[in-house]
Amino acid sequence: MPTEVLSSQALNRATLARQLLLTREKLPATRAVEHLVGLQAQLARPPYLALWSRLQGFQREQLTKLALKKDVVRGTMMRGTIHLMSAKDYLRYRDLYRPMLTAAMHSVLRERATALDVPALLATAKPFLDEAPRTFEEVREYLLQHHVDGDERAMGFAARMLLPLIQVPEEGLDWGWPGNAGFTLAESWLGKPLDTDEDASPLVLRYLAAFGPATVADMQTWSGLKPLKAAFEKVREQLVEFRDEKKRVLFDVPKAPRPPEDTPAPVRFLPDYDNLILAHADRTRVVTDEQRKAMYTGNLRVQPVFLVDGRVAGMWSTERKKASATLVCKPFGPLKKPARDALTQEGEDVLRFTEPDAGTLAVKFEK
Repeated sequence: MPTEVLSSQALNRATLARQLLLTREKLPATRAVEHLVGLQAQLARPPYLALWSRLQGFQREQLTKLALKKDVVRGTMMRGTIHLMSAKDYLRYRDLYRPMLTAAMHSVLRERATALDVPALLATAKPFLDEAPRTFEEVREYLLQHHVDGDERAMGFAARMLLPLIQVPEEGLDWGWPGNAGFTLAESWLGKPLDTDEDASPLVLRYLAAFGPATVADMQTWSGLKPLKAAFEKVREQLVEFRDEKKRVLFDVPKAPRPPEDTPAPVRFLPDYDNLILAHADRTRVVTDEQRKAMYTGNLRVQPVFLVDGRVAGMWSTERKKASATLVCKPFGPLKKPARDALTQEGEDVLRFTEPDAGTLAVKFEK
């Protein structure tokens, strides 16, 4: 029987459905975080806005309360970057990423890594981080005191990548975590040990439910884990297969939504580093290669973007002057009036969420 070919538009709508971006869903925040297999959280604010764009009636304090209750945690996971995960998923999958994080540490530090006595510096850092939450300025200073001739920043980076650490939330903050949040050992914070199961095949099913249909290379890009072909083979009988327009094999879980291509997609504002933008090797289902290049800054920060008809149509930012807040849209091309009107309405709602104390709200468009 011939394998069904899925167009870029079909992949777009399927991915939006999995990402809760076709309609705001009525889900508890923890369940949404688990369904999405975590949220990008290099900065404190993005997970809040990511959930607001995906869930009905989401309020800031919901996520902060979950963090303070230790139901969700913020730590280094996929691709060696900071993610917001449910505590359950962090414990289940953090050790699975350990070899990748070790390799990433060596890749970044290169010859500086070979000069480190890694077991010794981890043995020094671990009790210090277990004693109380520490910023990495404090960790580096402490390591240097005990390893006088060491490379301060290399030692700190190695500890950050190799120890299972989470960032500690604080009460009374707008976005749950301070800019220079303290880290502590995850097992002590959560009172449970990490799962040491090295089988990645359950994660294949989770990834496809959140981002499929997708190729093996797509999941490798999202996770940083390589190779994953054997993990896909292990669950292959549980999957369905398609092909994309370039004849690549796409895998999916059978009952996941694959809406019709003409399903309406509302405008949405997404935060920095949103999952939707970073979860595939081939991202043309949501953004062109040229647009993707424009979204990255010199320090590899991924700018906030907005969607029109399910695809990235521009970048956005906010400006605050005293009691006035303005959302600035920078489209990649001309926008029709219905799209501009929808973006204006949604943009005002974004400002009500992100700038609740502003007295005057405005949305403007720049070239």
